[in-house]
Amino acid sequence: MSRALVIGAGFGGMAAALRARAKGYEVTLIERCERLGGRAQVFEQDGYRFDAGPTVITAPFLIEELFSLFGERLEDSLEMIALDTWYAFRFPDGDRFAYGADMSRTEAQIARISPPDVEGYHRLMETSREIFELGFEQLAARPFDRFTTMTAQVPALLKLRSYKSVWGLVADHIKHQKLREAFTISPLLVGGHPFRTTSIYALILYLERKWGVHFPRGGTGALVDALASLITRQGITVRTGTTVRRILVRHGRAIGVELEDGERLEADEVISDVDPTYLYTQMLDVVAPSARLKLRVADYSMGLFVLYFGTNRQWPEIDHHTISLGPRYRGLLDDIFIHRRLAPDFSLYLHRPTATDASFAPAGHDAFYVLVPVPNLLGNVDWHAEKERFAERIIAALDATLLPGLRESLTVQFSMTPLDFEQRYLSRHGSGFSIAPRFRQSAWFRFHNRAEGLEHLYLVGAGTHPGAGVPGVLSSAKLVGELLPEAS
Repeated sequence: MSRALVIGAGFGGMAAALRARAKGYEVTLIERCERLGGRAQVFEQDGYRFDAGPTVITAPFLIEELFSLFGERLEDSLEMIALDTWYAFRFPDGDRFAYGADMSRTEAQIARISPPDVEGYHRLMETSREIFELGFEQLAARPFDRFTTMTAQVPALLKLRSYKSVWGLVADHIKHQKLREAFTISPLLVGGHPFRTTSIYALILYLERKWGVHFPRGGTGALVDALASLITRQGITVRTGTTVRRILVRHGRAIGVELEDGERLEADEVISDVDPTYLYTQMLDVVAPSARLKLRVADYSMGLFVLYFGTNRQWPEIDHHTISLGPRYRGLLDDIFIHRRLAPDFSLYLHRPTATDASFAPAGHDAFYVLVPVPNLLGNVDWHAEKERFAERIIAALDATLLPGLRESLTVQFSMTPLDFEQRYLSRHGSGFSIAPRFRQSAWFRFHNRAEGLEHLYLVGAGTHPGAGVPGVLSSAKLVGELLPEAS
């Protein structure tokens, strides 16, 4: 039987392993963390549970497909909860904007802030739908390892104004500054600067409207566990706590891997769920010119500071997902992405899973994580010195705004910086989402799903086509599943 070896068990790696198994391969899945999930790890302390990775699940059909490959149903393994409020925005003046599934409520919320923008929102959603039909249903559904595939789409891309930024596209339809900020947050969910990210990523607005925003009962960790159980049932060999040192290559084709302890594993096909910038710089001795060029001009996503904390009381008025915007928008983004400096102000995303699932904390308590975009390690931030100070600034800001009384209610607190992303997940420069989602790093210009210059090596994950985010990495695995030859 043909053998496939998958390096990395993030969502892309797990999905690729399942798709390879469905094609008849004998599959081995290797993960350097102690449990599957890649960045979707789970931290537990003193009765609190914290999802370490993604918390927003959209396009759940991509997960359902993995179960249906083997005649199973996702709902038999996991409950997916559709959230009513997707994102609760808080603006610097204390104003709030709840955005979610109920269209009439969304319209009323928009009208309260800016009545003319209700019509503008509908125009924006229609534009987003048009982009979705090209960007998600067509571009994300095909590999871009041939330049002719890219050139064939140029007329359609120009027609949809993909040369514009997400901000530019949204500003064409929405006039109020608060609403412009709210509707341009989506690029940050995949590592992009809204003023520099190609407007193709405005498709996220329609994607959320089409399928909703979901949360798995038990959290993202429960979703990982459901996939891990499916992987086990299908006879895939899993090795956790194991790091791959390099890809073994013979006569221009990948033939297996060498582990950190020197052990060698051979395979007919190798699939990498490693950050491609790390793969091409650290795990391969010979790199194709096209990949070298992409590395040379690579623009990396921002870094992430993540603060996890538990409290001995609750704030029932706080929604599952809250985005608190700081006093500056573009200026702060420029500081993070361009100047790469730690600004005196910040915006933050607050995740309160106990709003939906009480099992994340002891009775009467809350569990939170707050994610703050920060410069990646190409900046000169000394995180050893700044880590505790920055955490204290976040606690102070939350205490003064969203979570009054937070400081005296804390029971558990710890954090991760871009240094942790670099060391734990081999994320080059500690970037949160590999390379940024700019036009010159999209489709053919992004790292290909079929390795450049090597046969029998395939790439999945955030840094590959079609991009970051759970739908993006699951789509990359779907593409690799189609590229893989049938097992013999």
